[in-house]
Amino acid sequence: MSSMSDNTNTSKITPPNSALEIQGLTVSYGDKTAIFSVDANFPKASMSAIIGPNGAGKSTLLKSVIGVQPKLSGQINIFGNPIKNNLKKIAYVPQRVSVDWDFPTNVMDVVQMGLYRQVGLLGRMRGKQTSIAMECLDRVGMADLWQQQIGQLSGGQQQRVFLARALAQDAEIYLLDEPFSGVDAATERAIIDVLKSLKSKNKSVIAVHHDLATVRDYFDYVLMINIKNIAEGLINETFTNENLQSTYGGKLELAHAEELSVSIDRTTT
Repeated sequence: MSSMSDNTNTSKITPPNSALEIQGLTVSYGDKTAIFSVDANFPKASMSAIIGPNGAGKSTLLKSVIGVQPKLSGQINIFGNPIKNNLKKIAYVPQRVSVDWDFPTNVMDVVQMGLYRQVGLLGRMRGKQTSIAMECLDRVGMADLWQQQIGQLSGGQQQRVFLARALAQDAEIYLLDEPFSGVDAATERAIIDVLKSLKSKNKSVIAVHHDLATVRDYFDYVLMINIKNIAEGLINETFTNENLQSTYGGKLELAHAEELSVSIDRTTT
């Protein structure tokens, strides 16, 4: 069996269709292992889901990719190159519950934060940047509320604003941590439409997702994780009852599993 040091020192060849490749990623919080020796390969121009039970390490994986959470071992490549010098190709949308919504700022200011790479932290936003920010707000249906204080918005509106901020970065890979959590049906439809439009422009979307009932409808590719990589691949080949039970074990409610079983059986027969 390979040790963690083996994962650190071993370098594989990144597949040519890979947007984000993770090799031997291990992360811990103190003495508690959050994810262990995870390999994953998310394809270009695809909608990819990361699914698993609570505490499986889904959010930790995304935070490790962008460097917010340090890793113990592992290698991360973006389009075949080390991530260190390629972070500008990634846009990240955090969980809504992790954001301080009492911070005194308005919608336009939040979206313009996605443009700091263009102007620098001390740079001044000009007409061009304002136009880009307004266009991104329009894409998520929030242009009319550009002056609104962020804390006065509904949960769904706040999520749209953070998606607009990510769009303003004009990235190649979009990482989203439970983008549909706590939003209404209209917002969920609006968000998925925007994400699918990104895919149509050869962008890569990777999202932590909790609603198993919509995995097939929304995504092309799936990583099933529970501290370790349980399964990964194209939805039709990987999102199976066997892999679901291996991923969730007794934590997957039987009624939900049976409901998914009917859905999966109908689409594969």
